[in-house]
Amino acid sequence: MDSLIETLESLDLRYADFIVAGSAPLLVHGLRSSIQDIDIVARGPEWEKVETRYGVTRAPYDDVLVAHISRHGIHVEILNGWFPRTLGWDVDHLIEKADVVQGVNFLPLDLTLAWKQALGRDKDLDDIRELENFLRTGNSHP
Repeated sequence: MDSLIETLESLDLRYADFIVAGSAPLLVHGLRSSIQDIDIVARGPEWEKVETRYGVTRAPYDDVLVAHISRHGIHVEILNGWFPRTLGWDVDHLIEKADVVQGVNFLPLDLTLAWKQALGRDKDLDDIRELENFLRTGNSHP
């Protein structure tokens, strides 16, 4: 968790204008011991900073743009939208719904579950089961 926060701090982006998505919410809630990368969705002037600092390419889904960077040996993807678009989530909506942990916006676990279910990837099946159990039983982790 400390290395995640350290990595986020190194990006020098205003926390109010981005949300950490992907599998990181499972990490901060104690449902994962590690993650492979960090997915960040940014908006407004913070997204503009990302475009200027790192350059962007088209992501392989919907009309989302992405910057690929490395910090502290961790791969970070910063996007200007989340996917799949069929979920109808814009960045403002995601940030409004955020779980705030140590001052950082994280995608809430219920939305993380919905996202992983919508993608239906084999690699997410264990996470889906873990999230369903966690949300059903109302367990809480620090």
